[in-house]
Amino acid sequence: MAPYSSVISPQGCSSSSSSSCAGNKPSEIDGLLAGAGYKVRSQDLRQVAQRLERLETVMVNAPDEFSQLATEAVHYNPSDIASWVDSMLSEFHNQPEFSDPTNYINPVVVPPLQADTWSNENVQHCQLLHPQQQQQLTVVATIEEDSGIRLVHLLMGCAESVQRGDASFAGSLIEEMQSLLTRVNTVSGIGKVAGYFIDALSRRLFSPQNACAGSSVENEILYHHFYEACPYLKFAHFTANQAILEAFDGHDCVHVIDFNLMHGLQWPALIQALALRPGGPPFLRLTGIGPPSPDGRDSLREIGLKLAELAWSVNVRFAFRGVAASRLDDVKPWMLQVNPREAVAVNSIMQLHRLLGSDPTRGSPIDTVLSWIKSLNPKIVTVVEQESNHNQPLFVDRFTEALFYYSTMFDSLEACTLQPEKSVAEMYIQKEICNVVCCEGLSRVERHEPLVKWTERLNGAGFSSLHLGSNAFKQASMLLTLFSAEGYCVEEKDGCLTLGWHSRPLISASAWQTSALPDVGCLPLATIENTIL
Repeated sequence: MAPYSSVISPQGCSSSSSSSCAGNKPSEIDGLLAGAGYKVRSQDLRQVAQRLERLETVMVNAPDEFSQLATEAVHYNPSDIASWVDSMLSEFHNQPEFSDPTNYINPVVVPPLQADTWSNENVQHCQLLHPQQQQQLTVVATIEEDSGIRLVHLLMGCAESVQRGDASFAGSLIEEMQSLLTRVNTVSGIGKVAGYFIDALSRRLFSPQNACAGSSVENEILYHHFYEACPYLKFAHFTANQAILEAFDGHDCVHVIDFNLMHGLQWPALIQALALRPGGPPFLRLTGIGPPSPDGRDSLREIGLKLAELAWSVNVRFAFRGVAASRLDDVKPWMLQVNPREAVAVNSIMQLHRLLGSDPTRGSPIDTVLSWIKSLNPKIVTVVEQESNHNQPLFVDRFTEALFYYSTMFDSLEACTLQPEKSVAEMYIQKEICNVVCCEGLSRVERHEPLVKWTERLNGAGFSSLHLGSNAFKQASMLLTLFSAEGYCVEEKDGCLTLGWHSRPLISASAWQTSALPDVGCLPLATIENTIL
């Protein structure tokens, strides 16, 4: 997709990744266009935009004459977009008459925004076309690239207008962007991403802030399709399960507390791994936290029954307890019924960031939850979070970060071969974008923060980092092999793992521990084997 995702980042290199980042451009060069490979001084943006509009008008109103344009302009440095546009306009105004269009030999070549915009197959196909057809294709590509650049700048201008409270001007920019979307490809690339951000900005200005909210059933469906479409949630589950399995080694009575049960997708693999443990499987208790069912069904219990059937089939003693809660900070430790003789694992897959908002009536939700997690004295706490900073106080800052982050996320989804799942997975991401951009206060729950901030917070709460072993790295690497998608990469740094797309990490996995109590073994558990509590 657009270079706005993987070429540059407004926040620089992430400390959780060993990937290198391009150095910062000089201050007088516009950063967004610099990332696209074009050198334009910030003070020249208005003039360049006007010239691009003139060139676009020429191409639209006189396509036959323009298709015969002489090619001396290609010798100018195309990265200097101001000089390039001037040379194109000059060539057009000095255009000689051509009696035979077949005399045209060399098409005007405009560099794409990103090197991989055209595949080798596309290049070979273009080489077989008539030169005039090549020129027409190049003109179309140029219009779309210029429109994409303008879209990004209009998005940023709209975000700045929203931040300073100029709703009228922001609304006019939204109308202009919606018109501009008709000139770009909205199936993929920056057109698709811009469409989602324009929609979110429009909702922020004209709709209630709960416009992004969905039912728990809808969220579970979207979550499931996102799980199937791409490797991010699979990576989270595989990595956390491997760390939990290693932490439970030597314990006969283990208890997993899952902060977001979501169909129980993570736990069949762990149950099967425990069944194969040398010396026999332990007794496994699973406490699953999830939202109350809107239709009155006990959906948590239904999931627990299915997991119990699986555990029974592989001879793993199992007990399940469901805890229905709309908010994670509504959960109290006594609800979890933790036995001090159990080895406890607390599992949080993309949930802790939802506690970062401040609530005057409750204090700090994240501090409250981390405090009672520590009181459980868990053997391990597994944390998977989005590797981005969408919790910045200034709207423009988090808008910019979100635009880069989700551009990369949509880039990675292009590798998805499961089309129905891919389409629904995009809806899952769209809901996140909407919440980041549209909502404020307690309604804004997608407050993602990078690993470096989670490290500071967890260390401050009394947790110490527990290095994910080589087996976790191997599991994650094997997952990508099975997924058969080029472009995804797993990196390890300081005992944590990240999964990203090319050079941009998108989610991080880490493990944490507190001081452990002496292991005094399990009480007799025959009365609760394979039951739903």
